[in-house]
Amino acid sequence: MTLPFDLRRNPSPRTAADRAAILADPGFGLNFTDHMAVATWSRADGWYDSGIVPYGPFTLDPASAVLHYAQEIFEGLKAYRHADGSVWLFRPEANAARFARSAERLALPQLSTEDFLGSIEALIAADVEWVPTAPEQSLYLRPFMFANEVFLGVRPAQKVTYCCIASPAGAYFSSGVHPVKIWLSTTYARAAPGGTGAAKCGGNYAASLVAQQEAAANGCEQVMFADAAEHKWLEELGGMNVYLINTDNELVTPQLNGSILEGVTRDSILTLAGEHGLTPVERRISIEELLDGLRAGSITEVFACGTAAVVTPIGSLRTPDTEVTVGSGEGGETTAAIRAALLDIQYGRSEDTHGWLRRVV
Repeated sequence: MTLPFDLRRNPSPRTAADRAAILADPGFGLNFTDHMAVATWSRADGWYDSGIVPYGPFTLDPASAVLHYAQEIFEGLKAYRHADGSVWLFRPEANAARFARSAERLALPQLSTEDFLGSIEALIAADVEWVPTAPEQSLYLRPFMFANEVFLGVRPAQKVTYCCIASPAGAYFSSGVHPVKIWLSTTYARAAPGGTGAAKCGGNYAASLVAQQEAAANGCEQVMFADAAEHKWLEELGGMNVYLINTDNELVTPQLNGSILEGVTRDSILTLAGEHGLTPVERRISIEELLDGLRAGSITEVFACGTAAVVTPIGSLRTPDTEVTVGSGEGGETTAAIRAALLDIQYGRSEDTHGWLRRVV
């Protein structure tokens, strides 16, 4: 049975002037639209009480399970305004599938693909005026689910809240797209074998924050994690997957191993590789191979990717013992070309030959 996401209109929406001021400089994750999608699940009744409601706070009991055992998951995707005024999603079915996998790993109920997409499309329809029109701006969508049962026992919660909120988004990095300096952490691990690394849950990001502080203390903007077992194999950044390009015209990324998030942007770039004369390769990459390859010039470009930042060139890598520049340190031409190709598809500037776009409005 499909959940109904009927609109209960916000009686006090932002004025057109307020909305215009926000859209003129939206930042990232700072402002939110007038409505949100919600639904409730209980073991006894399944999914119910769904709708598009006024954006506002939740009331949580201090004993709500999520506050004690972090049983929650989330997703991130964007709605893009095309030149003709239409609004499109990019591969939302992939986000729905990952949301279901994350729910299974965190012992949460699964929301069907149909209901996941229905909630997002109904929210966009209600708040379509919030979808930016400026270049490279978008409406960032954050579906999430959390345990809302009032109970302190350690077991899967029997009551759960689903919600999707929306936020107009400018550039993820406020200073714009430029090569970033990365701290290679072998002290801290983001996720371990058998853990929740392949799920998109808050605990993985919380685990990365102290390493992010370490990176900042060493003059770096982001942190890159090695594996938890040997501390020698490259995995991913705190919130992005990572790629390298070598002189064999290979586009190489760490293979999925259960502790690396299966990014939608990551998968899309693997598909686009051949269009840029590259052979996509998924395999283990050691930190030693990475640093030695950069020093020898056999690795020419390194970049990170994710929904929020899209593609971000990496200019240098720093460890406690050394710092190695990636190519010229200014970012590579192929990285820029891949980023442009992906954005051109998302914004409708080039043909979607892969069937990735889904029209909403």
